[in-house]
Amino acid sequence: MVQEASVGDLQQSVGYSLKQAATALRSAMDTVLRPLELTVPQYSCLEVLGQRPGLSNAELARATFVTRQAMGGVLRGLQERGLVTRPAVASHGRALPTELTVLGRQRLRAASAAVHAVERQMLSGLPVADQQRLLDDLITCTTSLTGRSVPKQ
Repeated sequence: MVQEASVGDLQQSVGYSLKQAATALRSAMDTVLRPLELTVPQYSCLEVLGQRPGLSNAELARATFVTRQAMGGVLRGLQERGLVTRPAVASHGRALPTELTVLGRQRLRAASAAVHAVERQMLSGLPVADQQRLLDDLITCTTSLTGRSVPKQ
């Protein structure tokens, strides 16, 4: 006879606690990004482009955990506001490489500082060694579920 396992007490569930932390983080990021007139996906897009300019819509979607269709909307909004630039026609293939504008880099600096402050607040109850351990453990969890190695910072 097969015995079914259950999650059990939600307060003892790592997955449930992880989701609570992710929701709290998202809410805090929404709060600090709102005055900058950015959503979390828009900020994520700017942050990724700041570190890896020239990515295509599909590459940005993968890097920011949204669909390609959603990324198309994010990019249109950012482009209309003068935060990113994309060529009208691809120089080769179909991909349109995206880059930050001067205004986009300025907005990214402010947004990145605001999000970094949220992350510092989130981690403030942990000693520095435990913060690194948490990061390493989350990377290990991701690798265990995806089978793909996550680059360490």
